[in-house]
Amino acid sequence: MVYQTQKGHTEEHILVCLSSSPSNAKIIHTAARMARAFNSRFTALFVENPNYETAPENRRRLRENQALAKQHGAQVETVYGEDVAYQIAEFARLSGITKIVLGRSIAAQRSPLGKMMLTEQLSFYAPEIDIHIIPDGSAGRIYRPVKVKNNHKAGIWKDAASSIAFLCGTTLLSLGFYRLGFTDANIIMVYILGVLLTSTVVSHQIYSLVSSIASVFIFNFLFTHPRFSFTAYETGYPVTFVVMFLTAYITGTFAIRYKEQAAQSAKIAYRTKILFDTNQLLSKAGNKAEIQNAAAEQIMKLLGRNIVIFENENEGLSAPLFFPPDTAWDTSYDLEEELDTARWVLKNNHAAGASTNILPDTRYMYLAIRVGERVYGVIGIDAAENPLDASEQSILLSILGECALALENEKNAREKEAAAVLAESEQLRANLLRTISHDLRTPLTTISGNASNLISNGSSFDEKTRKQIYTDIYDDAMWLINLVENLLYATRIEEGRMTLNTSTELLGDIVEEAMKHISRKADQRHLSVMHEDDMILVRADAKLVVQVIINIVDNAVKYTMPDSDIIVKTRKNNGMAEVRIADNGSGISDEEKEKVFEKFYSGSNKIADNRRSLGLGLYLCKAIIAAHGGVICAEDNEPKGTAFVFTLPLEEVTLHE
Repeated sequence: MVYQTQKGHTEEHILVCLSSSPSNAKIIHTAARMARAFNSRFTALFVENPNYETAPENRRRLRENQALAKQHGAQVETVYGEDVAYQIAEFARLSGITKIVLGRSIAAQRSPLGKMMLTEQLSFYAPEIDIHIIPDGSAGRIYRPVKVKNNHKAGIWKDAASSIAFLCGTTLLSLGFYRLGFTDANIIMVYILGVLLTSTVVSHQIYSLVSSIASVFIFNFLFTHPRFSFTAYETGYPVTFVVMFLTAYITGTFAIRYKEQAAQSAKIAYRTKILFDTNQLLSKAGNKAEIQNAAAEQIMKLLGRNIVIFENENEGLSAPLFFPPDTAWDTSYDLEEELDTARWVLKNNHAAGASTNILPDTRYMYLAIRVGERVYGVIGIDAAENPLDASEQSILLSILGECALALENEKNAREKEAAAVLAESEQLRANLLRTISHDLRTPLTTISGNASNLISNGSSFDEKTRKQIYTDIYDDAMWLINLVENLLYATRIEEGRMTLNTSTELLGDIVEEAMKHISRKADQRHLSVMHEDDMILVRADAKLVVQVIINIVDNAVKYTMPDSDIIVKTRKNNGMAEVRIADNGSGISDEEKEKVFEKFYSGSNKIADNRRSLGLGLYLCKAIIAAHGGVICAEDNEPKGTAFVFTLPLEEVTLHE
């Protein structure tokens, strides 16, 4: 991957190698000046290998060097592997690095077995990259990180006992083989096996070395002539001893090395699994709380420490959310002392607290949960007694980045949903106003015109004409009343204020009351009512159910031609009261049957009286019936037409004689 500028020249990308060396700070400063001089990208890389577990002082210095690199604008990265030179070269190749900056003490390290120096290896792996070695004032001496010393006597004695046990076991087995007549080569292999087994159990290479030496001497003492002495008469035995020692030592060394690599691989695999699981959990999280809980649980799995999270609420901190790794929270957390550091992190979008250079006296280290400059919260991690190492901090930052992106997506989704709801509401409001303005104008014009005629020429009209004008005014007024009632009910449903005043009612009485309010246009249809049972009692709000029947019958009147049949039929069915209102009009298509109950849907059929519909009637019917615990549907009427069927709960009345 090579980056090109607009002029066609390769863009510089400088890589500085991080370590716990006391002089590494100088190397970082020099590399940062080079990056500024070239106006180039700047990356700082730390290679963690199986031997990384160093003394606390070295770990502290490494964290300081990482923080220094960040202050100079470097992108800090961590990779894992035993071959440091190969890891640096591979990272450089994949990241488009053009210059690598090293310190002299690191570059000059040479293996005791004559392995190439780091600079020679880098030149071999990446010959196209420039390598710059910076004098660091340590000429004549090579910095080597101090390993953590195991001062635990129990561990020392355990390794020593294991080594002695394996040595005794191999000796007893070799004595048995000797009595059975096995050759020296077979016995030597037994001792090499013993050293190999010892290496897989103990924690330090010194035990493998001692076991190798002891095996040679024991073999010489017990199995070479003369026996029970350290003298060997045969001239080939010294070579045998040397080969035996080297074979045992090298085999043991490789066993220890592979064990360390296996442990490192398991550690990397575990952290990779945590990152993968984090991504999966965050993608499934549906809200802010689930996102925070998922991230906190994964961080606890990674670190096994107490965690506290503060949300960003209007540029301030919310109440803390505590996440202990076990069931009990660490009561030593002092909220008042820690809160100032958390506020500083929220305001400055920068890490602070324990193990940092900013407000380091707190018990917790605080980091921002952020996307760019937008901070969604602050997380605190207990780091006073055991600061995070480079790899832990790298994985932690990745989890926090995933968490921040999930919060960003959740916020965007909420805003998008709110915007969609607002847009839909505005569209519905516009449609409603436009429809109302049109539908009110027609009947009001008719009412005002007819009223004006009566005022001006009322005495000149005959009785039949006056009655027709009165009828037209009444019909238009009733239509407007029905429209207003539907609008009021729709408003109550939208605001969640529709309440039922239920009582025991006779279904036949409800239907009869509805028939009194049906439009006079129904006089031109054959409207009939049929009851299979005259004593059907229901638990219902009579006024609302009357409105349901009026809306459905009015629809049947609107969408059918004069002389059409409209039948209202009641019966008991499957433990419910059922009302069926059927007509023999042109019918409704299967596609429209699913839509007729939607708000503001008026259908594609032509209205017989040429008056537009708001599309609220059936929407209100469905809401009212659902509130009663019933269902409503549209179905085909045989042989033609449409039937609307709705149910209401029955009311059983006990008669006392």
